[in-house]
Amino acid sequence: MDTLETRELRYFIAVAEELNFGRAAERLGMAQPPLSRAIQHLERRLGVSLLKRDRRGVALTVAGEMLLHEGRAALDATIAAARRTRRAGGADGPGGPRNRVVLAVKAGASHELLHKLLDAYAAEPDAAEIEVLPSGTCEQGEMLRDGRADVALMHAPFNSLTGFDSEELMTEGQIAILPAGHPLAARKTLSLAEVGDIPDLPLARWSRDGTYPPGPGPEIHDQTQLAQLIALGRTVAVFPDSARAWLWAEHTAVPLADASPVVTHIAWPAHSRSLALAGLIRTATRL
Repeated sequence: MDTLETRELRYFIAVAEELNFGRAAERLGMAQPPLSRAIQHLERRLGVSLLKRDRRGVALTVAGEMLLHEGRAALDATIAAARRTRRAGGADGPGGPRNRVVLAVKAGASHELLHKLLDAYAAEPDAAEIEVLPSGTCEQGEMLRDGRADVALMHAPFNSLTGFDSEELMTEGQIAILPAGHPLAARKTLSLAEVGDIPDLPLARWSRDGTYPPGPGPEIHDQTQLAQLIALGRTVAVFPDSARAWLWAEHTAVPLADASPVVTHIAWPAHSRSLALAGLIRTATRL
């Protein structure tokens, strides 16, 4: 047996992520007994055990861990195919088919570069419509994989470029964004160690893959929330230097002397054959 159904993948991924059949069934909107039977049927078809079941609960086997990893990627690919097909046919928006490319960007990052790119591409003959889709930190890769976006501006070392084609566009330093009235805001430079150890200003925490890193700092959901918390003297954040474009009067940016450079890339799925996307990439590399 060398094929899997998307329904089977959805069922298994829910169980593998919850490690509880009851919670997985509730998440899927179904009863638990048919879910258990579906997983058992999948194991028989594959000829392997995917889950360890005992009194303590449910755990993944080595084979189960493999299917969780591969299944997520496969399910993302099917979702992406459906979304991009609908976009190509104009079914995801009013007005019928349009030559449209969705560009994912991290809110507030590479602001000047983004302006230059959009203006330069708009001047090209037969330029497609570019829909800019703001994202949170580290969400651009997921948006490319599941088809919400066709191309993205991504920032190494924060974003992983694994599985994507990419071109390097810009390199910049990093800054600490502090409340304007804080004593450290008067410094010419700071170190990463200093920023990570300010007693009254814990580092803001952004979600990565749905989880937040440990620490006392506030969990940040969007840029507006972060900007307000910095202005109120509740947190500090580290950003690429280009983030200066969205700072408020209540903020101060201080360069980080020992932070690694941030490299902005334009990235896209390796299998893409979009002529409009190819034109956007050519424009980006000429900036």
